[in-house]
Amino acid sequence: MRAAILREHGAIPEVGDFDEPAPDEHGQVVEVLAAGLNPVDIALASGTFYGGAPPLPSVVGKEGVGRTAGGDRVYFDTPLAPYGSVAERAKVHAASLFPVPEEDVADELVLAFGIAGLAAWLSLEKAEVQEGETVLVLGASGMVGQIAVQAAKLLGAGRVVAAARDEAALTRAGELGADAAVKLDSAQDFTEAFREATVGGPDVIIDPLWGEPATAALRAAAKGARLVQIGQSAGAEATISSAAVRGKALSILGHTNFAVPVSERRAAFTRMVRLAAAGELTAEVETVALEDAAAAWARQQAGPKAKLVIVPGQGSL
Repeated sequence: MRAAILREHGAIPEVGDFDEPAPDEHGQVVEVLAAGLNPVDIALASGTFYGGAPPLPSVVGKEGVGRTAGGDRVYFDTPLAPYGSVAERAKVHAASLFPVPEEDVADELVLAFGIAGLAAWLSLEKAEVQEGETVLVLGASGMVGQIAVQAAKLLGAGRVVAAARDEAALTRAGELGADAAVKLDSAQDFTEAFREATVGGPDVIIDPLWGEPATAALRAAAKGARLVQIGQSAGAEATISSAAVRGKALSILGHTNFAVPVSERRAAFTRMVRLAAAGELTAEVETVALEDAAAAWARQQAGPKAKLVIVPGQGSL
């Protein structure tokens, strides 16, 4: 079968022929309709990810939408190594399959509600957003940020502020429901900008950045605020004073999707797909042919604004 194959840690996967997966007591084979690319794919392929390194050679990709042998359309996010999702077929554990509840929602949009969408939705649930609270979404230009802006409103937030470096992305965040935006420009004081845009400080901070933006957001935060930490795009370390945390009784909560029980992830995924079918939740997606997966991988490394989705059946450009 054709697949995007990682032959060396840290290298760009090569598209080529890979052994066919076979069903057994460990997993079943799914025909891949579409596979999503995510920052975690880049991290895993580097060989230095805290979650471990993939075997070599192996097919890359942590999530996909496919058809089972019985014809059911499913989402999966834990393919069994070495058979990742960026291939014509993948091997998956039956318990990891999420039925896709709405046939009218396109495969590529379904994938937006997988790894990225769950990171946004589950983070907001972990923060226990209360009706009318103010939510600050850092890194709002990425897929997690796009979903978080919309999800915050759907979960009851009264005011949502989007923060990102890209002006066009901030405009898009406004179209998706953000009430205000902060451009992460090094020339300005982030703390004051966050405080002003949130009208006194955020109650909840969704943080895929860490580094200085997180530090500034915590300084600006309202009393009792919760920051949910889900990534380190702006830096692996952040410095915040003890007094700032104690004085406002702040909470810093770590989140990773895979620490959440499958039943809770499946419920959140199902809700997002149904909201999409109802026209209440959307995302920017871009499809790419499997034969062009190497170029898509390089774009993912650079941080695309849209969700990149590899489609095995799509013709190469």
